[in-house]
Amino acid sequence: MTPAPPAYLTGLRLLARRELTSAQLRERLLRRQIDPDEVDAALERLRAEGALDDRRAARAYASTAVRIKGRGRLRVARELGALGLEDDVVRAALDEAFGETDEEVLVERAIDRRLRGPIRDQAHLRRLHQYLVRLGFPPAASLAALRRRRKG
Repeated sequence: MTPAPPAYLTGLRLLARRELTSAQLRERLLRRQIDPDEVDAALERLRAEGALDDRRAARAYASTAVRIKGRGRLRVARELGALGLEDDVVRAALDEAFGETDEEVLVERAIDRRLRGPIRDQAHLRRLHQYLVRLGFPPAASLAALRRRRKG
């Protein structure tokens, strides 16, 4: 049996720590000055063995972003796209992550985390709205939740 190439072993070690997309793993291996042809061969082998799976990595990332970090669909979609994932992979990961989660509940939790006391004035409302939009919640849904909170 021939020894495993360094790119393959390094890739396995990186994947043992956390799920990575193909683009992330490629970038990390190339940063280590590994020959690009060797990197491509290692990625193919890791994919064939099931150690590298963009769909699984996307699902893991989206699930963490929603359940742990409380991010909205728009931000999670943008972040998954930045990871070099294809649109269909991003859509499937988002559908799974948000399938059992009500985004209105996520908006309310985000408001609870940020808001101490009542909404003081229009400037405070605007800052809270900007915060929710940065988290990836739709602007209209964010504003509606803030208005409900202000009246209640």
